[in-house]
Amino acid sequence: MTRLTTLSLVALVTVATTASALAARGVPPVEAGAVAPKPMMQVYKSATCGCCKSWVAKMQAAGFDVRVTDLEEDALQAEKAKRGVGDNLASCHTALVNGYVVEGHVPAEDIHRLLKEKPAIAGLAAPGMPRGSPGMEVPGGTKDAYQVLTFTKAGKTTVFAKH
Repeated sequence: MTRLTTLSLVALVTVATTASALAARGVPPVEAGAVAPKPMMQVYKSATCGCCKSWVAKMQAAGFDVRVTDLEEDALQAEKAKRGVGDNLASCHTALVNGYVVEGHVPAEDIHRLLKEKPAIAGLAAPGMPRGSPGMEVPGGTKDAYQVLTFTKAGKTTVFAKH
């Protein structure tokens, strides 16, 4: 038997064993060409905020299954406080995705990176409302430089991305 044939047989046995173990745990098989489900994102925002609506549309276009809840200002601020979003991180909307908080106009690529890397943080924030960030585009393409920050429940922040 050649080395290639032996390796092929080992790979086949490994795949079959893994599939059997998953099936025994009640995990259904994945069909070839199956598409992974979209990450669900819950967004809390004001009913009248146009930039929030634009950011939501960008998240939907980036592959998120977005659910929106419009809140009165006091309820929105209470939601932010409950999620550990301090005044130094605050923006106009707060989202939850796979256990993380996403505050403000964070680009979709940063959220996808967060979900891939799975750091031990509470979430990401793009504090304020940076001109040119997703949902905050302006005619003429003027953009502010801004940072997306990580934050912990204890309030510690670090730079996650610069835009």
